[in-house]
Amino acid sequence: MSSFALARARRALQTARLDVDMVLERASSVTNDVFLSDEYVIRVNRRLDPRLAREAALAPHLPPEVRCPPIVAYGGGPHGADWLIVERVPGIVLARAWPTMTDDQRREAIRQQAGILRALHTTPVPDDLIEIEATVPQLLSSRTFYPVMPLLVALDRLRLEAHVDHDLVDRVEQIVVETADSLVPFDSATLIHGDLTFENVMWDGEQITALLDFEWARPGPADLDLDVLLRFCAHPYLHVAPDYEHLARPETYESVPWWLAEDYPALFQFPRQLERMRLYSIAFDVRDLLLTPPDRPPRELSPDHAHHRLRRAVDGTSYLNALAGDEPAPVGVVTADDHLLD
Repeated sequence: MSSFALARARRALQTARLDVDMVLERASSVTNDVFLSDEYVIRVNRRLDPRLAREAALAPHLPPEVRCPPIVAYGGGPHGADWLIVERVPGIVLARAWPTMTDDQRREAIRQQAGILRALHTTPVPDDLIEIEATVPQLLSSRTFYPVMPLLVALDRLRLEAHVDHDLVDRVEQIVVETADSLVPFDSATLIHGDLTFENVMWDGEQITALLDFEWARPGPADLDLDVLLRFCAHPYLHVAPDYEHLARPETYESVPWWLAEDYPALFQFPRQLERMRLYSIAFDVRDLLLTPPDRPPRELSPDHAHHRLRRAVDGTSYLNALAGDEPAPVGVVTADDHLLD
């Protein structure tokens, strides 16, 4: 355990006038230092950005149906390196519970999750919500003439990378240009969660007790949340803590999209949805490639590397095409009537 991170967590407790000597347990997290006590969750931001400040400001605007844990205290710098303390809710992370859950329990969890999402997706965006568009997981924007403009700029940057297949980049660009209008309009007056994996859902054996980590919550089309969830179901082992990634098997998530479609059909009824979801997937993987460019030729990379995920999106062999029941198709063949779960 980092002594500096622990010291910051105890300083947060002191500032919040809580017991600084309470027993703290380190929890796994990608973006924050997280500590648990019997009553509280203390998250300390590792970065100089306003993610936790946004969450602290947003939480009071969320309806009870969204099940955001109550905030106890917030503090720190206005530009990041801050902290947030919330009440600890019963249960464990749903992704950790999932491997040993029965089918009936899994079905009930998705039914409840659908209700939470419907409530969130009809929640108005607060007027004073801090902007984070430049750092969101998909390289898309509601502030440019076309939502895909940041993605096109990023593709130009990818061409400078020595170990990225430039022919693949050209093919990706063709898809982006030809299908960009499927995302219009991209702006929204209601919220999405932005990081909807089962790592951010708490489950007590019967109930979803909380939806966690609203750091990426923002205005956007509801199917942006579907994009994140489908990616998680296809590659769950890429999105869970290392100690149980071997238990996160895609076959145990195969029914999730179908269950969700039964309980929240509107989430699967966007026009040209397969095109939209492919663009979302591409926008995520291109950002991933730019953040960690490959240091070796593509043939030497893991099959799950972003470079190969991009290739499958272009070739029509990704998990999205499997959901749509598509045969592999060449670039540009997806039609306006194509959608998921045919």
